Amino acid sequence: MPQLLTGATVIDGLGGDPVPRGSVLIDGERIADADVRGPARDADLVDLSGLTLLPGLIDAHVHLGHSSESRAILNMELSVAERAADIFRTLRQTVEAGFTAVRDCGGIDHGVLRTVGRGLVPGPRIWASASPLVQCGGHGHLGSPFLPPDETFHFRVRGLTAVGRISDGSDEVRKAARECFRQGASFLKMAVTGGVVSIADSLDDTQFTIEEIATAVTEARARHTYVTVHAHNVAGIHNAVKAGVECVEHGTGIDEETAAMMAAGNVSLVPTLSIAQVLTENFEQHGLPPQIRERVGDTMQGMTDGLLAAREAGVPVGSGSDLIGPNQNRRGLEIALKAKILGAREAIMSATSVNASIMRVADRIGSIEAGKYADLVAVDFDPLAEPELFDNPDRVVLVMKGGTIIKDTRK
Repeated sequence: MPQLLTGATVIDGLGGDPVPRGSVLIDGERIADADVRGPARDADLVDLSGLTLLPGLIDAHVHLGHSSESRAILNMELSVAERAADIFRTLRQTVEAGFTAVRDCGGIDHGVLRTVGRGLVPGPRIWASASPLVQCGGHGHLGSPFLPPDETFHFRVRGLTAVGRISDGSDEVRKAARECFRQGASFLKMAVTGGVVSIADSLDDTQFTIEEIATAVTEARARHTYVTVHAHNVAGIHNAVKAGVECVEHGTGIDEETAAMMAAGNVSLVPTLSIAQVLTENFEQHGLPPQIRERVGDTMQGMTDGLLAAREAGVPVGSGSDLIGPNQNRRGLEIALKAKILGAREAIMSATSVNASIMRVADRIGSIEAGKYADLVAVDFDPLAEPELFDNPDRVVLVMKGGTIIKDTRK
């Protein structure tokens, strides 16, 4: 039977003014009417009086496969069962925090997608890159430097987790990209600079040549999809934009020239402020090598400066948390942090309609409109006045995914 959600203040995710005491009609897994006038016949009533209803939130930069302590994984201390349990716990936490869709930027294999898709474990809709493409010794090349490069794959569990695919030269990039799609990837992720969680590079390093990046772009376009790149300096971003990528992750240090270049190339940006904040506050809980602490440094300010430059140039700015480790229960922190920079309305849009557009799924999710999936969340606070409360998943009191209520803690 159709469901009529009534009484809530409705925020559509598109930047429109909130609608008090709005009503949304759900028929099956889709929104049938986002602006119901008067009572609906033959519909179950869901009373959301006193709450605010929003589109299901989207985290466009997650690492579900990195849901265990990093050091324990690298030291081969965890069983496959424990790693799977950690991933399933993170999936549940994510959707119950109101994130009904995620873009996984490296770490899970197609078995996780199938498990959630079949309803065997609760979780969000997932678009995944499978194995990120990395160069030998670059960001994402895990493991001790005293091991041969191929030993990286000892950390991979087929059907469950994926690790960086080492690819040197265009031929290896081409083969690795095709293997990613065999693993169930819906887009490609590539590291074109050094990273924070790295042991053999610097944030100032560039990685992959323009030709190598362009090879990945060619393979993605052949599959009617795109490449996004991990990038922490402008030289790497310039290389990636010249090669034809569609999105930049992190974007530390983007300046006016780089932002203009991105805008001209229709390249989006997904800053990840949350991981910088969390690593600053609780580095020890992640089980990372101590030398990585120094790399966190000024990445928060660098990403903030970059997103402001990008916004000024008209670059779409999305929202991603980049959380890793066993405690990924603060995805809403990203909205809270962005609200301080962009304002609450834009921060909410970044985590709904803008992310959906970046992910090429705006026809399905990201806003409260007729025809979209009925992925909706209700919170017990005013998101425009108190966006910092997104950092508390308990304030998300109702979550609906595809017309099915999967969390309901209304009093």
